[in-house]
Parts: sequence; C-alpha cells; structure tokens
Amino acid sequence: MTRRERQELIDKGLLLPLMEEFYTIQGEGFHKGTAAYFVRIGGCDVGCHWCDVKESWLAELHPPTETEKIVENAVKYSNTIVVTGGEPLMWDMGPLTAQLKAKGVQTHIETSGAYELSGTWDWICLSPKKMKLPTERVYEKAHELKCIIYNKDDFRFAEEQAAKVNKDCILYLQPEWSKRDKVVPMIVDYVMANPKWKVSLQTHKYLNIP
Repeated sequence: MTRRERQELIDKGLLLPLMEEFYTIQGEGFHKGTAAYFVRIGGCDVGCHWCDVKESWLAELHPPTETEKIVENAVKYSNTIVVTGGEPLMWDMGPLTAQLKAKGVQTHIETSGAYELSGTWDWICLSPKKMKLPTERVYEKAHELKCIIYNKDDFRFAEEQAAKVNKDCILYLQPEWSKRDKVVPMIVDYVMANPKWKVSLQTHKYLNIP
C-alpha cells in the first residue's frame, strides 16, 4: 500500500491510529464502576499541560489499524466500547461506530469536542478544554459534561460550559489528579453550594487499573 492509499483510508476512517486497547473498569463519570473495553486513538492537538496520556498526542507514533480489526477484537470482550484518545474526533468515527453498532454493542466516546462530531454514539462524555472549545453540535448532543478542576478559575470555566450544554446533560467536576489534594475540598464545597453538579473521581487510579 502506498502512502497516498494509506492516507485515503485514514481520511475515510477505515484506518485509525490505534494507540492501545484494553478491557477494564470505567473509572470516571456516569458509568464509573462498570466494565468496558477501551479503544484509545492517537492524535491530539488540544495540548492540555496536565494531560496524563501525552504519548497519545502524535498520531504518527501509532500504527494505522484497520477499523474492522479494531471492532472484531473489541466485541470479544464487552458489549460497551469506549472510544477515547488523544482526541478521537480528529478522525472520522462513522465507519468504526457503524461496525460496532452492527455488532449490537453500546458505543461511548470521551472527547474534548474540539472537532466536528462524527459517528453514532449511545453516550457522549464531553470534557471541554479552554485552549480549543467544543463545537455547537457536541454541546447539543452531550450526555455528560466533565470539567477538570486544576485551579479556581476552572470553576468559572465549568459554569460557562454548563450554560451551553443541553438541559439533560449531567454535570461533573473532576479534580486534576496531580492537584487532587488541593482541589478536592474546593470541589466538595462547590458541589454542596451548587448541587446541579456532581463529583467525578478517577476511581481507576485508586483501584490501580488502566
């Protein structure tokens, strides 16, 4: 296959830069504590300085993998498939989700929303970032909003984002892991004063699993 042919397949979503895939327990947000198969797609230009998967940023480091093979492997493990990154919406998610839905599984995505929404999703976790804001359509479709709290200004940002999502979207505040000792008390106080919000913790890190 030539480089041009490979790029055409990537552009169509028939090849995706697969960083890793694993079966584990969902650690965050609404579905925390439930088993799910994670597919981590490489490539992200949002650039969060506190990102804990910076090795996902460069798509070129991760082999273009046939979408069909990703699906075949994923459905062996779980009926809930979580697509994460990186930023998976940098790529066309249509072929991946179409094949997953044809297998009868649930499709979840974790995204910053910085790129146009593609694919068919049963659950959209929107985690917006200040550096590159979500598109309007992602705000409209999100099932949960997960705002990471690194400092006090992030509460202001979280409220701005909450004002843009649909009325049924569940609102979460999650401490940035390296600052958790400092910001958890702030989050607790904030949620008690503003009960439309819920607390999300990275429980998989407490469980010491992927």
